[in-house]
Amino acid sequence: MSSLNKAILEKGFVLSETYTVLLFIKKSNTAETYRAKGKDGNLYFLKLFYYGNLNRSAFDDQNNILETSFLKALRHENIVGYQDSGEIIIERKKYAFLILNFIAGEALADRITREPISTIYDLKGIAVDVLKGLSYLHNLEEPIIHNEITPQNIMLDMSTDIPQARLIDFGHARSFHQSSSSYNKTDLNLAYIAPECIMANAYSPQSDLFSVGAVMYHLLTGTPPWFKAVSKFQEDRSNAEDLLQKEREKPLLFPGKINEIIDFDESIIKIIKKALHPDLEFRFQSADEFMQALSGQIDVEDVDKIRVQKSEKSETEKKTLSTKPKGTGFDSIAGMSELKRLLTVDVINALKDPEKYKKYDVAFPNGILFYGPPRCGKTYFAKKFAEEVGYNYMYIKPSTLKSRYVNATQENIAKMFEEAEKNAPTIIFIDELNELLPNRDSDVHEMTKSAVNEMLAQMDRTGDKGIFIVGATNYPLMIDPAILGAGRLEKYFYIGPPDFELRKSLFEVYLKKKPLDFGIDYEKLAKMTENYVTGDIELLVNEAARFALTNNMRVTMDILEKTIKKQKPTVPLAELKKYEAMRRKFEGGDDDEKTNERTPIGFRR
Repeated sequence: MSSLNKAILEKGFVLSETYTVLLFIKKSNTAETYRAKGKDGNLYFLKLFYYGNLNRSAFDDQNNILETSFLKALRHENIVGYQDSGEIIIERKKYAFLILNFIAGEALADRITREPISTIYDLKGIAVDVLKGLSYLHNLEEPIIHNEITPQNIMLDMSTDIPQARLIDFGHARSFHQSSSSYNKTDLNLAYIAPECIMANAYSPQSDLFSVGAVMYHLLTGTPPWFKAVSKFQEDRSNAEDLLQKEREKPLLFPGKINEIIDFDESIIKIIKKALHPDLEFRFQSADEFMQALSGQIDVEDVDKIRVQKSEKSETEKKTLSTKPKGTGFDSIAGMSELKRLLTVDVINALKDPEKYKKYDVAFPNGILFYGPPRCGKTYFAKKFAEEVGYNYMYIKPSTLKSRYVNATQENIAKMFEEAEKNAPTIIFIDELNELLPNRDSDVHEMTKSAVNEMLAQMDRTGDKGIFIVGATNYPLMIDPAILGAGRLEKYFYIGPPDFELRKSLFEVYLKKKPLDFGIDYEKLAKMTENYVTGDIELLVNEAARFALTNNMRVTMDILEKTIKKQKPTVPLAELKKYEAMRRKFEGGDDDEKTNERTPIGFRR
């Protein structure tokens, strides 16, 4: 070993009079890893941190190393176990150390280099083990995002009859609610990280799920997805992000040799494509949903069709983004009476009668924000809001405006407002707002900051131009705070899972055109589906109808009940509690009465 790469600890070094160094394993910019033996006779991993090389983002508010803090609190069979930690001074320099339980096996990266995966059973087994660990992390009271799921950070424990995958290396892990300024991707392998992490420095549970899809693709094909771009990283690291994003615009290819893998079937391709979808809306919503797909409990739609539909839509949008919505507005939405009342008093009356507001010198509203868990109907409600107001309607996704080219995103934003003003009065609905307008105080690309600045400039006095902006997001705390205030998005409305009455109404709506047996108890169905989001109930009905179709029978109450028992909510209870906590923090209140309120959503028959 050269002096440049020489390990700090030599073989035989005794740490804290307890751990004897046996073997140097690897070295990074921030730490060294060793195999050590404890006084108890057991083997351990010893990780030695260089304090001077650690980024500020590696520490929590109490200046403790985040990786150590996280692992101290984690206990799960698919996550490496914590044993001990502390500090040590060597040659007048202070280091931190972390002792982890030894895993008798090898890294997944070493395994697939030595011997490729030969069966779909093995591939699914590894993926499910990783997803179990992620499900545990994502459903903690304060969810943790791993942020570095790669073959190098998945260890295969060979001490049991069936190898078990375990997650290691939490050096980039972050709390879900932690500022994205603490996300530093400079030394990450870009091949495995999600596009929103690259474009907006925004991480979420779905970012980890994207990485699992990338690992699965690697196991299946022998290379990471979009390998052409990945292989150029070393040649052109400075432009690696733009290069990868450009490559990811192309279809994901699967070589013919994968058909030779034992137990191969096309469903695994659909699952991987869904996991790697660039749009969070079409990606798996949770690790549990991902596992249900792998076990065959739910069918996965071919997202290539979605890509084609989106592409055709984009071509239309290039001609005009503005349309006149057709529909009955709020009359087609059951429930949500308090939300509709507030919107009517605070917003809709002003939009319909601006002269009256001017007469009383009341400030004209510029925009609002809908936020809450995924698949609860934010997009649908925004469209119904536009119908109720009677304005022209522009539906915008971040991908509609974002560009990898310098200044192009700003130009797209300016053109959007030009068209909105030309066709005024216009409602601009921007979905997944946090992706387009992340907090500029976070570690985001300068091009992204420029896009936020352009948006802020364009949003000034939009009401005077006949433009009203509606934003929607699952992650309101990640949006730049300057967007959320007077003169911009001034009011915030939480849209959560449907309540009892609305769940009952949803079942009536979705079952209305199905061939039904007698005796459907809608109240019982509603009671059985507490905490299920709107999209879940539609999925349940479709699954029950599919089973009835396969067996050439009517949809019965028994089929529906069995379907519900098999299908867990895609947004776990712990995740919903996280959103309630986010709601209190976002709206600046903590009283119990406010905490227990829920804005229901549903659809009239």
